[in-house]
Amino acid sequence: MPGVIELTALIISSVATSVVGANLLYLGTYALAYAGLAFGAQALQGLFVQKPSVPKPEDGSYNLKQPVPPLTFALGRMKKGSDYATLEEAGGVAYHVLIMAAHRIQGYVQHYLHDDAVTLTGDVVTSPSNYHYNGNDYVKIDTRLGLDAETAYPAMVTAFPTIWSNNHRGDGLATVLMRCVTANSQNYLKVFPNQMPQHSAVIDGALLFDPRNPAHNPSDDNTWGFTQNLPLMRLWHLCHPVGGKLNYADIYLPDWIHAANVGDQSVTNRTGGTEKRYNGGFWFRANNDPVQVGRLMDEAAELVVYERPDGLIGVHAGEYVEPDIRLTAADIIRCTHDVNQRRSSTVLAVRGRFTDPASRYNTVDAAIYGDPYAGEDTERTVTVDNQAIQSHNHVARLQKLRYTRRNAPRVTIVAHYEAAKNLAYRRFVRVHLPPRLTEVVIEITATPKLSLKNLTIEFSGIVVPSNLYAFNAATEEGAPGASVTPLPPHGVPLPTNFNVTISTEVVSGGATAAYGSATWDFVSDSLIYELEWQPTSEIEPPRSVTSKPGETQVRSGYLSDGVQYRFRLRTWSNGDSSEFTDYEIRTATADPVAPGVVTNADLTGGAAQVQFDWTAPNSPKYFASRLYLNTANSMTGATLVATEYGSPAADDSRIVTGLSAGTYYGFVVAINSSGVPAAAVATGSAIVT
Repeated sequence: MPGVIELTALIISSVATSVVGANLLYLGTYALAYAGLAFGAQALQGLFVQKPSVPKPEDGSYNLKQPVPPLTFALGRMKKGSDYATLEEAGGVAYHVLIMAAHRIQGYVQHYLHDDAVTLTGDVVTSPSNYHYNGNDYVKIDTRLGLDAETAYPAMVTAFPTIWSNNHRGDGLATVLMRCVTANSQNYLKVFPNQMPQHSAVIDGALLFDPRNPAHNPSDDNTWGFTQNLPLMRLWHLCHPVGGKLNYADIYLPDWIHAANVGDQSVTNRTGGTEKRYNGGFWFRANNDPVQVGRLMDEAAELVVYERPDGLIGVHAGEYVEPDIRLTAADIIRCTHDVNQRRSSTVLAVRGRFTDPASRYNTVDAAIYGDPYAGEDTERTVTVDNQAIQSHNHVARLQKLRYTRRNAPRVTIVAHYEAAKNLAYRRFVRVHLPPRLTEVVIEITATPKLSLKNLTIEFSGIVVPSNLYAFNAATEEGAPGASVTPLPPHGVPLPTNFNVTISTEVVSGGATAAYGSATWDFVSDSLIYELEWQPTSEIEPPRSVTSKPGETQVRSGYLSDGVQYRFRLRTWSNGDSSEFTDYEIRTATADPVAPGVVTNADLTGGAAQVQFDWTAPNSPKYFASRLYLNTANSMTGATLVATEYGSPAADDSRIVTGLSAGTYYGFVVAINSSGVPAAAVATGSAIVT
């Protein structure tokens, strides 16, 4: 029976296209046949399933909505979105409860709505101004750090008393409550130009145990502190359930104290400033491969984690240590030396990618170390791509290390046990084997192999200089590309060169009517414009008219003759509008043609009064006469004392009383129905007694 099963498995696996695929399929089919359908399916599925990779910074630019998302852990400072715990609406307000991290964090550094960094006054978003339009509070943000005993959000308890109580505290969860008030349809796109706000934040993440601090108790995480030290992050990960699941009693702390000190050493960058040698930050999920997460920190901090002879976990810090083991020809049984000059294994340059805080914690490219072509017609490069690195100088140092190691000679040595027995606990060893290996330093790159049969130790490594970690930032770091600064949204553009002129046209019956004609500069065919007008006295409500796309002119409806109006204009695009322009004040004039001048104008004095006499012009446009008095024979400075309505060509008169004694000069001005005046006609003087 086993032979039949093996034959069947081999036949089925022959459809694979590679040796690895055939072996995997064979093993899965073999298990399926032996253990039954259920077990076989599980075994086959398990062979192909991979855990998700550590998220890139861009993976945290949105908030995740799914029933039970994997727990999130944040180390150092980074920008990320959240996982939705609740999204409910009550009274026109949307309540977003977001889980930023599945543990206590140090704090929130900067909140973002979409790409906008926001300013909070209390819990109210007051900047950018669109979220506080016309002084209304449209968005509020409240937070919790994730203490062991947290406090429920009062707003949630009040809005949803049947589903949310004071017991909904979110103990141990760093959360955010974002409340968004619905804006009216006219202002919706002004307040929320990108629809419902998408929250993210720059946070200072988990508190970590620092063995250098005597106040830190490894069994009480409330005594720990925030740090961006990468070796301390690696130590935390080794002792956490999502990582190595070790106890701090399993750790050789002197090694880790030294590694943390190396991580906090100050280095000089290309601008002449200083920064920490191995500091950074990143976030990951509980379902990420812990080996990959650990490797990410090891690479960023140049760590080598190993097991000591006493069984404790030690670490080699990211620095050069002068070897205390020296192997000579008498100690070496066999040595294989590869000068490593093949094009397939060496590189001409190393590229770098890191998380740039100046670019809102997005992944950016670093300056290239080396020359990608170096006289060749093909590019031979490798890339240091590590999301835990948050400094250009940091990634540039790792690029140089990668360049040196990829182009370094390789050696494999078999040595006597007595001379090399401690190699498993060293990172560097010195070898003197002339003529090729004269007092060279070898960095061990693979776990040494002990042969108890032959009492030998075999190890592999690369030949490195003793100044492996030396780095002159002024000459070697290079200049990174300019970071892209997102422009703030400007919304719909305000109309430019807005102007209104009063025009007239003949209507039914031969009468003329006035209207406003608005003009502006052309910007785009996609824009339309709304003209609004209203009497300055506000005796009528505002009225408006909208242009067609591509037009640069629109006219108002008919205006009341002689009434003063205020006009303003705004732009519309896809349901959103700009602000209105400033008002333009105009007076409606239906008939701009003045009548003829009056004739036979005369002024007669009397006791505290004068009498005007004149003959109206024989003009159909004549409507009335305005009467002016002055104490000087000049129209300038004259005072309007009366308006007399009458018919064309009629003799007319008007008595004006209540005057003080003195000499007066009169002027008569004919006007049409729109108030357009003719030239003033002097009446001569008169004496008032």
